Amino acid sequence: MSEIDYIQLSGIQHFSLCKRQWALIHIENKWTDNWRTIDGTIMHERVHDSSLNEKRGDVITMRALRVVSHTLKVAGECDAVEFIRNGSGIELFGYADKYIPFPVEYKRGKAKSIDADKMQLCAQAICLEEMLACSIKNGALFYGEPHRRVEVEFTQDLRNKVADATKEMHEFIKRGYTPRATKCEYCNQCSLKDDCIPAIGKKQSINNYIKKYLAEG
Repeated sequence: MSEIDYIQLSGIQHFSLCKRQWALIHIENKWTDNWRTIDGTIMHERVHDSSLNEKRGDVITMRALRVVSHTLKVAGECDAVEFIRNGSGIELFGYADKYIPFPVEYKRGKAKSIDADKMQLCAQAICLEEMLACSIKNGALFYGEPHRRVEVEFTQDLRNKVADATKEMHEFIKRGYTPRATKCEYCNQCSLKDDCIPAIGKKQSINNYIKKYLAEG
């Protein structure tokens, strides 16, 4: 398998939120924008401006950093990676000191009750660890609505969740499998809800579904 066949790192968050949503996007190539996705795209276009790479004091910030993990077979970009000067860190080309990588992922909304965002960030850390031969203990999620950071510890449990998710994602792609629709708390926010039609996921006959649909119309 070449890197071109690796799964997208950003898909880990989609998969953790809704396996069907991820499959619709990454297996069936379906996509529809809504105001949430457009707002998120605008935010990431600003964040991914590599011309904003900078060094302030003991911190070097690199944006839109391309990363890959051959263990997880994932590839993608980090929104930002802060390299914090520390004597126990790694060497960076062009800099005399040593630095510890600290990935930062930007999200337009607010913190979720599940680990979807944390898993995406943790996957970024795993990529950086492989590429830079280092250990990364923490990173941060920046949420646009409260406009603040939430620090994330990359525990073994979180790492295991990432490994399990990526393994299952590869299996879905190999099988060309899209899970059936099931309704969840994020359905109304999803830009693909009309493609997904979560109501069909309920245990009812197609005839009953059509009757209910016509009655509501």
